[in-house]
Amino acid sequence: MDRGYELLLAMAAYDVRESGEGLESIPDAAVDAGVEMVFSDTKLAGEMDRIYSIRKGLIPDLMKIGREMNDRGWVLKIEDGFRTREMQTRLGRAEAIFDAIVGMCRWECGSDVPPLDLLERRTTSLVANYPNKGTHMMGAAVDISVLRRADGCEVWRGKPYLHMSELTPMESPFVTPEELQNRREITAVMERHGLLHYPGEFWHYNKGDAAYHVLAKTGQPATYGPVHWDPESGEVTPFDDLSSPLTPPEMMAENLRAALERLPGS
Repeated sequence: MDRGYELLLAMAAYDVRESGEGLESIPDAAVDAGVEMVFSDTKLAGEMDRIYSIRKGLIPDLMKIGREMNDRGWVLKIEDGFRTREMQTRLGRAEAIFDAIVGMCRWECGSDVPPLDLLERRTTSLVANYPNKGTHMMGAAVDISVLRRADGCEVWRGKPYLHMSELTPMESPFVTPEELQNRREITAVMERHGLLHYPGEFWHYNKGDAAYHVLAKTGQPATYGPVHWDPESGEVTPFDDLSSPLTPPEMMAENLRAALERLPGS
C-alpha cells in the first residue's frame, strides 16, 4: 500500500499536457469489434450510474485485451470507467470507504485506534481526493474483474472488486498462491497491451496519465489529465483547478473520526 501512496505523490508533481482527446463508449466499441465483454450493473456509491467510457486512444488497447481474454476462455468485465467530479467526490465521502480504511489500519497496526499518519496515508492511497491524483476523472483508467466464458464464474483473485483489506494491494502476501497467480496472469494480459496496474488495488489499470508515465518511467509528459465530459458530444475540457481537494481536509478528518466511532466496541 505504501507503493501506491508514493506513486500518488509522484503523479501529483508530474508534467501533464492535456491532449483534449475525447471519450468513447467501451460497450459500443466491444460490439463493433465483436469482442465479448460484460459490464457491472451496480451503482457507484450505491446510487450513481457508472460511465463505461474511456479516452478514444485507449479503446484499441481494451479491444485487444478483451479479444485475448476471449481466446483463452475469459470474459473481461468492466466494473468502472470514467468518473465525473461529482461521482468521485461522492464516492470519496462514502461511509463504507472510511469504515474499510479504518478496519484495514486497525488490522495492520494491531491497535484499536490506528495512528493518524497511517490513516491519512491509506486514505490517500485509496481515495483520490485531488483531481491530479484521480485517474478515473482523467478517463485513463478502468476497474476490472474477469469471468470464465464456460460458466460465468469469476477468475478468483482473493476477494471481489472494491474489497478493501490487507488483501487489496496487487501483490498482497495474504492471498493464496493460486489467487496471486490469477492476479498476475490477468495483469500480464492487461500490460501486454499497455495498461499498467496500480499497486494499491488489484482491480485498477490505467494508461496515458501521470501515474502511467511514472510507473513506465517514460520521461514523457502525460497526455491525459482530469477533465469534464460532455456526454452528448464526447468532448472533454480540462479542469481549471487541480490543487483544490474534492473534499476539504477537515471533512476528511471528520469522516475518519466518525468511522473510528462506528467500530465495534467504540
